[in-house]
Amino acid sequence: MPISPSQRRYLRSLAHDLHPVILLGAKGATEAVVKELDLALSHHELVKVKLSGGDKEQREEQIQVLIDGTKAENVQEIGHIVVLFRRNEDDPRLALPR
Repeated sequence: MPISPSQRRYLRSLAHDLHPVILLGAKGATEAVVKELDLALSHHELVKVKLSGGDKEQREEQIQVLIDGTKAENVQEIGHIVVLFRRNEDDPRLALPR
């Protein structure tokens, strides 16, 4: 279920103080990175990712690979940083506003 605009605002406020958990290297969004991100999302639900260099199109492709591989939602993109969210259905950690 997609997150609402108020939930997105709430998640952005929580992500403000987070440091990137996943750092993409020169190879970009590889299968190993997607697996690590999947584990991080299962544990934290809200994760900041620092993308590797490149132009905007390359960063968009990397973000799409990460989203498709993990079934996460894009909360926010600023420059080379993207914030992703995926609810842990078994053990939810973040209480989202309605």
